[in-house]
Parts: sequence; C-alpha cells; structure tokens
Amino acid sequence: MINIHPTAVVSPKAVIGDNTQIGPYAIIYDDVKIGNDCKIGPHAVIYNGARIGNRVKIFQGASVANIPQDLKFKDDVQTYFYIDDDCIIREFATLHRGTSATGKSNIGKNTLIMAYAHIAHDCYIGNNCIIVNSVQIGGHVTIEDWAIVGGSTVVHQFCKVGQHAMIGGGFRIVVDIPPYVLAGREPLRYEGLNIIGLRRRGFTTEDINSIKEAYNILYDSGLLFMEAKEKLRNEYHNNIFVQNIVKFLDNSTRSILRK
Repeated sequence: MINIHPTAVVSPKAVIGDNTQIGPYAIIYDDVKIGNDCKIGPHAVIYNGARIGNRVKIFQGASVANIPQDLKFKDDVQTYFYIDDDCIIREFATLHRGTSATGKSNIGKNTLIMAYAHIAHDCYIGNNCIIVNSVQIGGHVTIEDWAIVGGSTVVHQFCKVGQHAMIGGGFRIVVDIPPYVLAGREPLRYEGLNIIGLRRRGFTTEDINSIKEAYNILYDSGLLFMEAKEKLRNEYHNNIFVQNIVKFLDNSTRSILRK
C-alpha cells in the first residue's frame, strides 16, 4: 500500500514501492523509482533520474536529482542520482544528478545528509557517511565509507576524502584527505588520527598503532613523498589498513593533506 497525501503531485509513470509515504505538496516526476518503506516529506521534489532504495527518509523541502549546475550540461542527457538503502536526507538538502562525464551521482547505504547540504553532479558518497549541516560539495568529489564532514565545510571539485576520515566544521577542503585522519585548522592540516571514530568501529589498539606508524613515516620521517609511499608499500604489504592508505595515495589526483 502507498500512502500519498491528496495535495502531492505524483506522476503515474513513477515507480513507487510498498508502504511508502508521500507527504503534502511533494512532487514526484515521471522517471523516478522509489523503494519500499520510504518517507517523502512535505514539499520535497524528486526529479527525473532519481533512484531511491528502501527505507529512505527524505525530509521537507529536499531536492533530489535536479539537473546539475554545470553550464555544459544538456538536459536531454539521461543521467541519475542513486540513493541506497536506509539513508536519511534532511530538510532543504539539494542533490544533483550526474553529467555525461559519469552519468550519475551516488549516495551509499546508511548515510546521513544533514539540512541544507549540497551534493553536486558526478559525486560519490560512500556507505555510513555523515555530511553535516550546510556542507557544500562540488562536482566530481569522492567521499569514502564512514567519513564525516563537519558543518559548513566547503569541498572543492574533484577532491577525495578517505574512509574513516573526519574533517572539522567550517573549513575548506581543497586537497585530498587520506583515510583514518582527523583534519582541521586553516589552511586544512593533518591533526592526527580519528581515534575515537576508529575505536567506535572496532579498530584494535594494534590496528590504530600501525596506522599511526604509517602516518609518522609519511609526515615525519623526512622522506620525500614518493619514497615514503614506497616504504609503506614494501614494509607493510601485509597490513590492510596501511595498504588502504597506499591505494588512496596512488589514486590521488590532487595534493595530499599536509601537516
């Protein structure tokens, strides 16, 4: 059963799952798929290209899968915005679908997008992330699983944020943020590890110490960046956490966070 408020405008072409609720004055466009047990709040607008999983909550005034703010974008291009299961999209968040560059934007499972946040075209937000109030994310940004971006932080286009990283509020991300770190100050700097977050997620003391050793080599050994990376690759080849750092560094296309 679908519960649609009589003031909502819902296209008969939209595909809507069982037990989904659509609130007053919400608008659902033609090319939309919404899973089971979802809640679409009042005045939310779900545009063409939205692909929404199960048990997703979208609060009042949110905008999902609107066209990108990219002057090169042509609206006749078929692109998408994917929201996976169990996500929460809070009030007045704006989520823009992809361009022809990738064809999509994506939010992983169990991710919280807080009020007034913006996620631009061609972004990938991983599983279990928290994007805090008023974070502004430019196009082509990647934020890996379990990352937290603090309130009112601005993320420059094409930047990457590694898994389990935490960035404080009110900063500017203009470089790539490697995994497991805590970043703060202006300009943004390495402030140590996200130890509280890592412990909450089951990392052992041994795990945390090995990650700390890796960043000591990267930041404090006096080695050149490429030399430090190769040392980590060779001497910690059996450590999955250190190798995640190395993989991130290999894939970085911008400058890396400095100390």
